[in-house]
Amino acid sequence: MDKPSADLATYWKTVLDTMQEALLIMSPDGEIISTNRVVEKITGYTGGELIGRTCTILNCDGCQHFGRGPGRDWCQLYVDGKVVSRRCQITTKSGGVVTVLKRATVLKDPHGKVLGAVETFNDISEMVQKEHEIVSLRRSLIQEDGFHGLLGHSVLMLRLFELIENVAQSDAPVLIMGESGTGKELVARAIHKLGLRSNKPYVKVNCAALNQNLLETELFGHIKGAFTGASRNRTGRFEAANGGDIFLDEIGDVPLPTQVKLLRVLQEKEIERVGDHKPIHIDVRFITATNRDLAQLMSRGDFREDLFYRINVVPINVPSLRERKEDIPVLAQGFKDHLCNRTAKPISGFSSRAMTTLLNYNWPGNVRELKNAIEYAFVLCQQDIIRLEHLPDRIRDAKSDPADKKISGNAERSQLVSALQQAKGNQSEAARILGISRMTVYNRIKKLGIDLRTEIV
Repeated sequence: MDKPSADLATYWKTVLDTMQEALLIMSPDGEIISTNRVVEKITGYTGGELIGRTCTILNCDGCQHFGRGPGRDWCQLYVDGKVVSRRCQITTKSGGVVTVLKRATVLKDPHGKVLGAVETFNDISEMVQKEHEIVSLRRSLIQEDGFHGLLGHSVLMLRLFELIENVAQSDAPVLIMGESGTGKELVARAIHKLGLRSNKPYVKVNCAALNQNLLETELFGHIKGAFTGASRNRTGRFEAANGGDIFLDEIGDVPLPTQVKLLRVLQEKEIERVGDHKPIHIDVRFITATNRDLAQLMSRGDFREDLFYRINVVPINVPSLRERKEDIPVLAQGFKDHLCNRTAKPISGFSSRAMTTLLNYNWPGNVRELKNAIEYAFVLCQQDIIRLEHLPDRIRDAKSDPADKKISGNAERSQLVSALQQAKGNQSEAARILGISRMTVYNRIKKLGIDLRTEIV
């Protein structure tokens, strides 16, 4: 009787070579004892060049080698027992770098003695390249159109955009914190637009604009006769937002008695109209915002801790403009373009001195102050370039911190990229926009490592 299994064992090498994954089999001291053809294809080494060498020849950045002996003394794999889907980079024979997705496991005999290890990996360089292209395209789109009204391509803003996208898919309460003028309301609206309730109501309430009685009437509504002047029933903002999102701006200014009622809404999902005792069930997602230090308010007894922990399930911190100065050229250009579209005024950009001044200013009023400054300069400018003399006096005459005198590398790079994009890659036109020579533009492109093929869309 034939023994097919024995025949297959005879051709095990052929079987391994049909695998789509690269395969390495190693001894307990990391010596490569077998490979398949995919390893040769990915690394450029032949099997003969690898067998007998240690696995360190591939210089994998995902490995932690000890090299003190076999097994647990050789590398972390023998300590952990396996590696599950780890992204690593290996070095090929030609010195190139390949990104791989690696899996590995330790081989043991029935008595638990370590015999070696088997490792498989796939070349995912093409996938990684596509990821980089997607990130680059996303940055370009954000520079051009913004992210639901938010402009910027700094690391801080890209992290914020990603956080907004993730938070939007949850129904948990969100607390947005940041200085006045940073764009907290835009963040709240973006969460709604991207969220599960985007086709439902979005209702905003400015809690700082109303006293306690008016705020409670605004939030909960009232019944006829509840107080002098209540001539009819009124639906409150919570009822109006039912099924959707309610945005409570300046939550830190809510009086303590009203805080108690908000806590009940969060806990019981019920409200009572002013003057009534009939509970009304509501289903809303809470989005709140503040520019105040709630921890300090709690320490003074001006804000309830239990309410804080209810609204602060997902905190979002919006960075100040001085924390992301590399976004100033993009923001300034965006505000200028918006004004040009409204008025058809032919202003193409900013002089180098004007942009340097914008970059060196501290912006206590954040993005709102920058927007107002650009509008002011736009009105004064009767040329094609906004120059230093067109900026508001407080910005033009402000004394910068010595550390801010020199434009940071990121900010300088962002300024040049913005001008090149506006000029559609034409370096002479970019030089005119910035008020510098074409040779200076050329030298800065080289110094800052700007890739005109991928960054100037």
